[in-house]
Amino acid sequence: MKIDFKIEDVDFAKGSGLVPAVVQDFATLKVLMLGYMNKESLELTLKENKVTFYSRSRNTLWTKGETSGNFLIPKEMYLDCDQDTILVKAQPMGPVCHKGTTSCFKTDDTEGFIRELEKVVYDRKEKRPKGSYTVELFDAGVNRMAQKIGEEAVESVIEAVNNNDERFIYESSDLVYHLLVLFASKNMTIADMEKELYKRHK
Repeated sequence: MKIDFKIEDVDFAKGSGLVPAVVQDFATLKVLMLGYMNKESLELTLKENKVTFYSRSRNTLWTKGETSGNFLIPKEMYLDCDQDTILVKAQPMGPVCHKGTTSCFKTDDTEGFIRELEKVVYDRKEKRPKGSYTVELFDAGVNRMAQKIGEEAVESVIEAVNNNDERFIYESSDLVYHLLVLFASKNMTIADMEKELYKRHK
């Protein structure tokens, strides 16, 4: 796990021993929930590798998922500029909200799905389930993947020129999916492309 601060850097005194902890999905970047941490819960999070909070209503520590099994596995943690709020990027092991939803906030569930799809592609690459089209592409090799990207790109252009917006979205989605497969074959991710685009923007 990556953490960009030391425990002693956190200003727990400002909030009477507690700091807010915003939890974000490590893969999709969707905001999942808000909890509170004290020094002990932060230490336990780092020790047990499961996000642990301090319950203000019950006045006790609680590990997210201790009853449901839907743990939050911390991947990265950051401290804000005022040193009194923590951002936790975590991998959820199931629905985060007690109501059974992905997030405690009523955001669009499609938000960030492209990164979820990327996880699925990498999972197919690793586990190689039978009957998977994605696995067929991996087995066919880079040339076939590149060919499919070319085909989907042409089809996307055709639908754009024909002003068929519904088909354009459909074909463009095929294009992005096949690009993700080719990325995975080369051990690349969306994050690699984002870094390149960010570099160009600067």
